[in-house]
Amino acid sequence: MPRVRLIHWKAREAAALLADLRGAGHAVDYDEELSPAGFRAIRQSPPDAFAIDLSRLPSRGRDVATFLRGQKAMRHIPIVFVGGAPEKVEAMRKLLPDAVYATPARLRSALRAAIANRLASPVVPAQMMARYASRSASQKLGIREGATAAVIDPPRNYAGMIGELPAGASLEEMPAGTHPVTLWFVHDAAAVRAALPGMRQLAGGSKLWILWRKGSGVTQPFLRESAAAVGLVDYKICSVDAAWSAVLFARRKA
Repeated sequence: MPRVRLIHWKAREAAALLADLRGAGHAVDYDEELSPAGFRAIRQSPPDAFAIDLSRLPSRGRDVATFLRGQKAMRHIPIVFVGGAPEKVEAMRKLLPDAVYATPARLRSALRAAIANRLASPVVPAQMMARYASRSASQKLGIREGATAAVIDPPRNYAGMIGELPAGASLEEMPAGTHPVTLWFVHDAAAVRAALPGMRQLAGGSKLWILWRKGSGVTQPFLRESAAAVGLVDYKICSVDAAWSAVLFARRKA
């Protein structure tokens, strides 16, 4: 019985796909939120194929696919993308032209064909950090011309770290109100947990970046799991400089 790992960010919406795949005789592994432990389980026991949804959070689907192709032990496993807006599908085709693209109605047949014809020389796209390495920190963080980015608990050298801003853009410490982008620098795990419920409210009207420093005791898995507990989901990551990284969060949709 072929094993398929379904990557979908909303269990209620994934239910129809799960039922269809199981009805076709597939053993299907599924978790609504893939934790670090979930990725370890995939590496230890890889499926026969991945089915990745592009209809919800397509950027996360892209990141997962890029990660999978970057793993030597898993890059030969077929990837079938399902659904998605035409422009998102086209962007994925440019990144992974040798993946399979299917509508939900044709997912069964697409998986059968993909499993039967595993790739001998799969395309390995540049990993996310490498692809964004040439961009400035302000570009990675989505600070646009004329925009104000709110800055919370920054280190002393944060302005130099972010570097040159687009025309008319500015950084504002201790801001009043909500701004298009919020940069929250975190330094302590306990403080993060205490502040996250309030930051969830802020994420309703602002791109909420949580920035952490290597060696501080705060890690990406910790941030993802702590944020998920208050209804936040991450959908983008970037390296700000050699010491600081950032993850972008949004409120989980009802």
